[in-house]
Amino acid sequence: MIVTLVLFHIFEKANKPIMMKLKVFYRNCFLSSLLVFVLNIQLIDSQPVVGLDNWFNHETDAKTGKPFHYLWTDAKFSGYSQWGEIFTSRGFKLENTSPNYIKTEDIKVITNWVRRGGVLAVLANDAPNCEFTNLNRLMKEFGMTFNHVSLHRVTGTEFEMGACKDLPSHPLFKGVSKIYIKEVSDINISNNATSILTENGKVLMAETAFGKGYVFAIGDPWIYNEYIGHDRLPESFENRKAAENLTDMLLSKLKNE
Repeated sequence: MIVTLVLFHIFEKANKPIMMKLKVFYRNCFLSSLLVFVLNIQLIDSQPVVGLDNWFNHETDAKTGKPFHYLWTDAKFSGYSQWGEIFTSRGFKLENTSPNYIKTEDIKVITNWVRRGGVLAVLANDAPNCEFTNLNRLMKEFGMTFNHVSLHRVTGTEFEMGACKDLPSHPLFKGVSKIYIKEVSDINISNNATSILTENGKVLMAETAFGKGYVFAIGDPWIYNEYIGHDRLPESFENRKAAENLTDMLLSKLKNE
């Protein structure tokens, strides 16, 4: 059965032996990357679990020494607590695992996991906020690579500079007319990968079927707390609805084993 896992990848390395992690993930599932990954697996008790990686992504607060930034438990603008609430509303249990750079061994485990039916969502970041070299070694396996650029740059609160309005017919955008994406890297696609959202010839979101599995990718953390709702964004933006659609779309890709 399959569980949902979310991983990150930032720049700081952890001291835990990676092979130990690989063995654990190989048995259960795997998902990795820069700013966000979503994997899906299901545990023996059949309750789905969504985990947030701290192995590839690891940032600590200089004042407290504790992990922060893009975490389920981070309720500030920098966290993913609101996306976590969407998962829990679908019956999932939240779980935090623990960063490092993506290695050759990781790539083998992740690609094999997806090939066998894993569902992987990669939410990366723009330049210079993402480590693309190793991330792209992984993404190339799925026919996608991120460009070292920063598109959709927004000045202050000029939120319309980050608006995407011409949305295609796709499950991700069902009932959604406008979303906000700020400072995003675009994606090169090849093999079976296809564009979900293209703007001015640049692919901002992509997907692919890979073996029995599925991969979704965007070069932006996108739906973390700061830009999922309307604490900052005007009411006209529908990132929350798009996040719900994304969650349901990922769950729909799961296949019981």
